Amino acid sequence: MKPFLSRTHALRFSRWRWSLCVLFFTVAVPALSLQANSQTNPPLAAQAKSASQGTTKKVANPLNDYLDEAQRHIDKSEFEAAVAPLQKVIADQPDFAYAHFQLAYVYTALKKPAEARAEYERTIALDPKMAEAYLNLGTLLLDSDPGAARAPLSKVVELLPAQSRPRFLLGVAQERAGDLSKAADSFEGAVRLDPGDAEISLHLANLYLQLKRPAEAEGKFRRALEIQSNEPHALLGLARSLDEQKKPEAVDAYRNYLAAQPADSAARSRLIRLLLDSQQADAALAELDRTDAGKPTVDSLKLRADIQITQKKWNDAIATLRQAVALAPGDAQLHGGLGRTYLQVRDFPNAEKELKTAIQVDGKNLGYWKDLSTTYYLSKNYSATLAALDRLDQFETPGPANWFVRALCYDNLNQPKPALEAYQKFLELDQNKNPDQVWQAQERSKVLRRMLEGKK
Repeated sequence: MKPFLSRTHALRFSRWRWSLCVLFFTVAVPALSLQANSQTNPPLAAQAKSASQGTTKKVANPLNDYLDEAQRHIDKSEFEAAVAPLQKVIADQPDFAYAHFQLAYVYTALKKPAEARAEYERTIALDPKMAEAYLNLGTLLLDSDPGAARAPLSKVVELLPAQSRPRFLLGVAQERAGDLSKAADSFEGAVRLDPGDAEISLHLANLYLQLKRPAEAEGKFRRALEIQSNEPHALLGLARSLDEQKKPEAVDAYRNYLAAQPADSAARSRLIRLLLDSQQADAALAELDRTDAGKPTVDSLKLRADIQITQKKWNDAIATLRQAVALAPGDAQLHGGLGRTYLQVRDFPNAEKELKTAIQVDGKNLGYWKDLSTTYYLSKNYSATLAALDRLDQFETPGPANWFVRALCYDNLNQPKPALEAYQKFLELDQNKNPDQVWQAQERSKVLRRMLEGKK
């Protein structure tokens, strides 16, 4: 991240400190000695005395020239050329904090973060109250090492307690370092100092969403929209915060956002889902038609199929899913959904085909296996049903429904012993939660017992 302060910005933050630096290099007896050899050059004090005997004139200091040269290069963004004159100043005056600060700024612009960090740290060691150095160091570290950025940015907050920007940057560092609660505290402090800053309100609102505090996020997003009425991030954030609170106003909020950002397909998909959830299938389909614009994608086709399934338009849903499968033949979800839809219209051969394809792509999806076992059972393929149930048992402990279907399969295959055992297992697990099936299991168990006793 680009440093916030150069020589000009530093003047804005610490005008008194820079004024002193200028005086050091322009008065007749400069505080920064050139350490000249007294045998080849008269002492600076002597030069001043000689000048006082005649016309008053300014005593030149080559370090001023180096600083001015460096500044000219910085002003022109010629950062590489600014390095040498600054290094000359530092070589002569290694404890001059401002020269280290300027060199750090130049290194930052040259994308030499290690060198820049060292110079900012040297600046801070020489002048522990230079807020600009802490600020630039924290900004430098914000992307690469946000954890390390927290200490210098905390110091800026301490040195400049009335300014909101340092608190905001500290909050960013804390957020990136994973300390979300402290980040919220920093952003809240920044908002109190500058309630008219939409960026800070937005950042705090988004953080509230991360912290699962959507009601508070809603308030901050609304505040940001009071400052900037059509700010897209605030419009989307408001919609999301209302959505997470399950407020019906989320539908209109998403519509407001999409009026500003019509190309956001993810937001439009969410709006369509909300319309579906609220039983507004026709409105959902109208939104989807706007999204498709005659060029459907796999995602939009999935949504369209969901709408058609909600409307129980099974044949339309099958046609839509077949279109989606043609675009994404390796999508297990599409094949599974198509198989399940074929099952609704009792097209068992096609249901079996699609579910087997889904299992080939994603064999660990239990939903596909359960749908396949149902397909086998409804098509009276009892042996295949039992094989599918055996496969399911490898992934999860069979429940009462599983045992009931097993019992029916064994019963239909004229295998009384395993059928009776399966009915009894069902009765043991179900605990009379499904009275119709319990009655059937009890009655069939009586018949099966008599059959087995007769064989004896």
